[in-house]
Amino acid sequence: MSIQRRQLLAQLASLGLAAQTGSALAQSTAISRYPDRQIRLLCPFAPAGGVDLTARIIAQKLSQSWGQSVVVDNKTGANGMIAVELAAKAQPDGYTLTMISSSHSVNVTPQSINSFNLERDLVPVTQATTQPYVLVVNPALPVKSVAELIAMARAKPGGLTYGSSGIGGFSHLAGALLESLGGVKLTHVPYKGGSMAMNDVISGQIDMLFSTILQSHGHIMSGRLKPLAVTSGKRSATLPDTPTMQEAGVAGYQMTGWYGIMAPKGTPAPIIDKLNREIARILTLPDTRVRLGKDGSEAVGNSPAEFGAHISSEVKRWTKLIQEIGISAD
Repeated sequence: MSIQRRQLLAQLASLGLAAQTGSALAQSTAISRYPDRQIRLLCPFAPAGGVDLTARIIAQKLSQSWGQSVVVDNKTGANGMIAVELAAKAQPDGYTLTMISSSHSVNVTPQSINSFNLERDLVPVTQATTQPYVLVVNPALPVKSVAELIAMARAKPGGLTYGSSGIGGFSHLAGALLESLGGVKLTHVPYKGGSMAMNDVISGQIDMLFSTILQSHGHIMSGRLKPLAVTSGKRSATLPDTPTMQEAGVAGYQMTGWYGIMAPKGTPAPIIDKLNREIARILTLPDTRVRLGKDGSEAVGNSPAEFGAHISSEVKRWTKLIQEIGISAD
């Protein structure tokens, strides 16, 4: 090889190394300055719901802490999967995040058309909350307890109806679990959203619904709905006189809803850590806890690793149960 050729190759290699070094320095600078522009927090569900409430509390506090706007962007549809898919395909730079809920750990199984994988294509930031669902019925339904509801369902197989926010959603699975553990046959009526199902329980078009406390609490207080039980292992501070499903006689029944935040896979670890630390701090604030309590929620704020393990555990749990019960997207 000639001396001129070796010199040329050496110059090219030097330029390549310089380019790599420059790129690494630019990335390091971008990470150290994060955030230096607006952050978009995708919300998979409609405004005024529990996920939206939680997103807006966190977004407001982050904006105040960092002096950068954090905007909640509601992208609804497909049982909450549209927003998460957008996040999975977004640039992994920390400027696009998404809320997820317990419904997403259920949806990954029956919704076979997903073009992304919750655990493969996103990374956890933190679990924000945990909260029970509550079984509510129309006051005209002549039952005062879960035991009486089960007795009526056994006497009229398929005669009682329960609504949900859609096939494969958390409220659907809650009803299916009651069928399985209670040894009854109910008729599932899926809706395109929880608010429509709620309206039909109140009007008497359907008999019951597993609802978030945020969605149902006002109607319970006004007498438009009758609460029979909460789905968690312990009673809710928001509805202290309402028994758990296990206290009501359904052995083994426990389903706890939750909300959390994820980012696109490949988002730099220092950015994930910075988001985690600040959001976890926000979740410890007394006014945050009070506002979340309106949803019947308790703040969590765990580490990315802990939230990732929780998601994995939930996906495995619901996959097994969905297969046993036979829920499909059809």
